[in-house]
Amino acid sequence: MSLMGESRSFGPHIIGATGGSGTRVVAGIIRHGGMFIGTNLNASNDALEFGGYSDRWINAFMAGQWRLPPSLGTQTEMIQDLNDVLERHLLPLGTAARPWGWKEPRSIYLLPFFHSQFPRLKFLHVVRDGRDMAYSPNQNQLIRHGSTLLGPTEANWSQPWRSIALWGRINLLAADYGETHLRGQYMRIRFEDLCAAPVPTICRLLEFFGLQGDAEEMAGLEVRSPTSIGRWRTQDRKSVAGLHRIGGPALRRFEYLDAPFGYFDRAAWSMRQWWGLGKSVRRR
Repeated sequence: MSLMGESRSFGPHIIGATGGSGTRVVAGIIRHGGMFIGTNLNASNDALEFGGYSDRWINAFMAGQWRLPPSLGTQTEMIQDLNDVLERHLLPLGTAARPWGWKEPRSIYLLPFFHSQFPRLKFLHVVRDGRDMAYSPNQNQLIRHGSTLLGPTEANWSQPWRSIALWGRINLLAADYGETHLRGQYMRIRFEDLCAAPVPTICRLLEFFGLQGDAEEMAGLEVRSPTSIGRWRTQDRKSVAGLHRIGGPALRRFEYLDAPFGYFDRAAWSMRQWWGLGKSVRRR
């Protein structure tokens, strides 16, 4: 199957985030809405074929500063590998004219590459409070890919501080790219909003992806507010103060924080300059 095959007109629709952001819930919702996200899935509805792809290519791609793969040879290999992954992923779909995509949170790291291969893709960016993420037991992305965005000084920081640094940088990069290059093809939701107001948030999701379904029913089936929301409030005050200093720009950008943090604004701007990045739904 070629990337230029007929199935391309029905997708892809990609869900990306930092790990533990609630994408499992979103994947369950869009499956109810009729989207094909694969059959080779784990318990979190991650597409395992694309998980392997992320393992093989994220660090190499990030070495190119999130613009292009570091070499033409790498780009060629990434495209061929993607063709193979897509063939396996879409095989169960057959010739059905149905919206398709995948949920693999780490797709957020490869967003510019996927866009280069699928100019009409839609990308759903799921964000969860980076302070809660910093104290999550799920630090797989930090372990596997933290070195691509964190410097040697930051490597000596505590795990929560390194976690929120990575959270802020990759989410800011994705938000900048989506808002600049994916107008009408990019949507961002906060997990906390999905939990607090599930029906209107689900209506937005269905409309964005062109799906149908009963938002209230989906909310009842899929959405539960976890007790881990707000877990950062019980942590050591000095540790939390560090989170606010390090993650301030991203926490404000995604409306988790309002207070200014001076130096960290300038630090975030410098980092982004270095990267070169400037409802109504039909019901059954």
